[in-house]
Amino acid sequence: MKMYNFFVMSLLLMVVSCTLDKTNYEDEINTAVPEHYEFREVAAVNKDDYKISIEALNGTLYQGYNEIRLKITNTQTNQNTNVSNMTFLPVMTNADGSKTSCPHQYMLDYNVAGQYYAGYSVFTDKSNSKLSWKIYMSFMVNQKMYTIDTAINVQEQTNKNLNMTSFTGNDGEQYFIALVSPQKPQVAENKLVAGIYKYNKPTASNGNFPDPSQFSYTEVSGYTLQLDPRMPEPSMGNHSSPNNKDLTQGNDGLYHGIVNYTMTGNWTLNFIMLNQNGKIIKGTKVSTDFTPGIPGAKSELFIDTLF
Repeated sequence: MKMYNFFVMSLLLMVVSCTLDKTNYEDEINTAVPEHYEFREVAAVNKDDYKISIEALNGTLYQGYNEIRLKITNTQTNQNTNVSNMTFLPVMTNADGSKTSCPHQYMLDYNVAGQYYAGYSVFTDKSNSKLSWKIYMSFMVNQKMYTIDTAINVQEQTNKNLNMTSFTGNDGEQYFIALVSPQKPQVAENKLVAGIYKYNKPTASNGNFPDPSQFSYTEVSGYTLQLDPRMPEPSMGNHSSPNNKDLTQGNDGLYHGIVNYTMTGNWTLNFIMLNQNGKIIKGTKVSTDFTPGIPGAKSELFIDTLF
């Protein structure tokens, strides 16, 4: 009888623990997972007869992946201007004065229908009292080169479905993985999109600032990101889900796969990143054991999410 009572009490504790965890997840989800689909102005700066407007989703730049749009307006005619060689370079200044950048598209693409220049920036840190961000831009009109810069504010990314990570690979190169979508997953099979980037080690500088060759990043091409999603909380037993699909590169340069979330809560996206030749750049396999009461082990390469 005593053993029976002990079993019942243990079972009730497990149920209560799981319920409390789930309730906390739902409280955080309700306040931390907005969806942004509208581009709004982040900053604007004038140069001679031209106004340069920087736009992002929700009018906010976040730590992690950001779609960027630039619009050039002739202030004399109030008309959008089609310029050439539109460049975009984010530079971060640390408290000691040192300068770094982040994965970004340096030469922007012109969207004819929308009359804007499109690119992206993966900001690696948020703005604070010890570091600041500035955007350096240039463009040509009638064979005349214009250069301009403006300070911007990068905010903390509160949506954990858009987290990112940076690491040094087994090949000695510095890599970045940034989640792009879904912004707000469902309990279902979700299309998972991520950007993978590598820092290009600079050679000799041309002596001018900013020198783009000192802040160069490229999209990683032809890699594979093997995916093993799991719920690492002790109450969840490190369980995974079926029908997930590894991420491979699409025509847009981003990496596309499928993640199957079977319930709300904390999930860890465990990765193994392989190069074009199938060599492991980073990541380790995760145990498939069911481990109730014990936190689930994570891969050497992972990103935590919450929905």
